Amino acid sequence: MKNLVKLGFATLLSATVMTVKAQNTNAENSTLWEVSGNGLTQPSYIAGTCHIMCSQDFEIKPKVMKALEKSDNLVMEINYTDPAEMTAMQKMYQTDKKLSDQLSPEEAKELDKILADYGTDLKKMDNSSSQALYALISMKAIPCPQTEVKLYEIELLKNALKSKKKVFGLEKVEDQMTSINKAYDLKAVIQQLKMGKEYEILLKKMITAFKKEDVQSLYTLFKDDKMMNAEQEKTMLTDRNKNWAEKMPEVMKKESAFFAVGGAHLMGENGIIQLLRSKGYTVKPVSSL
Repeated sequence: MKNLVKLGFATLLSATVMTVKAQNTNAENSTLWEVSGNGLTQPSYIAGTCHIMCSQDFEIKPKVMKALEKSDNLVMEINYTDPAEMTAMQKMYQTDKKLSDQLSPEEAKELDKILADYGTDLKKMDNSSSQALYALISMKAIPCPQTEVKLYEIELLKNALKSKKKVFGLEKVEDQMTSINKAYDLKAVIQQLKMGKEYEILLKKMITAFKKEDVQSLYTLFKDDKMMNAEQEKTMLTDRNKNWAEKMPEVMKKESAFFAVGGAHLMGENGIIQLLRSKGYTVKPVSSL
């Protein structure tokens, strides 16, 4: 479990700042949704998560825990209990080509200067992947020491394992890395690193909105074009949402499922909620259970 949490922490650090744009097309407010109808014999649930928070801000609503208890299995973006996925995660920060070899001398010098703001330098990071660079943004944006960080999905997973629930993933680490690398090449990552302070401000506002279940404010924040352009949104959100929405019906048909995905994946015309509704499911916000 210790290694599981460590690897999950690394993955969620990266995922947190890479899914920060979506559009809200309705007035429904909730971080928990019930899926029923369209032939389902029992409801399933979708929980929008805020991947990473400081312990002082962290809370899993009672209704979320009750929904998990009522479900037969837990389905996350990645299955952290799969040994093959654990191995893939360990490799995600490795690279065959040094960062400095991918940059001009001037660009390398600029990156070294930028990294100083993150408490490191190019020499220390040179053998890391661009994904590892991106993780620095979350680490800096979180207003507390890593020892005080709580991971939403990992806490859900701990509870699911205690109840001996089955655990599944909507995609593979390789799929996720392909999307991330397509959306953010090294130079795009460097541009994002330059906006470190803006991420700190954005994350604070997002956490406040999440705790209030104020999805209207939450998704307004997600629209910040400086963090994600239209093509990046398509790669990181729309394409992945559509892939997940194709897989979810089969899971729900067999057993009651509890899906836990980043909150940015829920809303908008290409969000999971609307995609499932378009398939004939009734998807409604849950105020209490």
